[in-house]
Amino acid sequence: MDGPTADEMGPPRCPDCGFDAAQWTDGDTVTTARALEALIAPYRSGLPAIDEPLADLAARIPAARAEAAGGRISGPTLHPFQHELHQAGRARHTRGLGPPTATGSVAQLNVGRGGVPKQPVDAVEITWSGLVGDRQRTRQHHGRPFQAVCLWSSDVIEALQAEGHPIAPGSAGENVTVRGLDWSSLVPGVVVDIGGARVEISSYAIPCTQNRRWFADGDFNRILHDRHPGSSRLYAYVLRPGPVRQGDPVVVEPDR
Repeated sequence: MDGPTADEMGPPRCPDCGFDAAQWTDGDTVTTARALEALIAPYRSGLPAIDEPLADLAARIPAARAEAAGGRISGPTLHPFQHELHQAGRARHTRGLGPPTATGSVAQLNVGRGGVPKQPVDAVEITWSGLVGDRQRTRQHHGRPFQAVCLWSSDVIEALQAEGHPIAPGSAGENVTVRGLDWSSLVPGVVVDIGGARVEISSYAIPCTQNRRWFADGDFNRILHDRHPGSSRLYAYVLRPGPVRQGDPVVVEPDR
């Protein structure tokens, strides 16, 4: 009997990292192509060895956007952009521009069926597309591959509580609430081990009106990175799926 055809097996995984291209939807390709310029910006370092490859990457964005808008681009086509950003992050780190290795812990794991707050769970499995059992109400602004996991800091949350804001772990929709790390040191391009999974910070999460209720004055932009650096939630790609339990170590820039 003949084996399955390529179509029956689905899109191939990336041979370099194992990324499952099947997770990309048509909407993912369009919205990710639109977001590429914003994703590149935090990686710029003032060093030619890093910035010149990023300039080449940026020069290809208009073509990628045009292809996406015309329905002619796919996840496997866009995925190499992720590798190039990863290389930029690694180049920056090897030049001493990234944070040192540090260890915190998982204070809380949070999943939901859409909207906020997300509810605590004891353990989860992190897959290429995010946490098993977690869903977004709409994928217009959420749930794309570079937003597979949302991280935040219990230390930041406690500081906000001290300011009088009625916010708690999971309120703002983060999946993994972390304790004991210098949150301001975590920037796009930083690699983090969370229990058995490995992720790479991709971008700062932009708060939305759904978070208004967690702030005494309704100003949900209190956690917007551009206004208050070091307070933002962080989005991350998944580099290695794996299990995570509450209390597991969270290691910034783990030794390889």
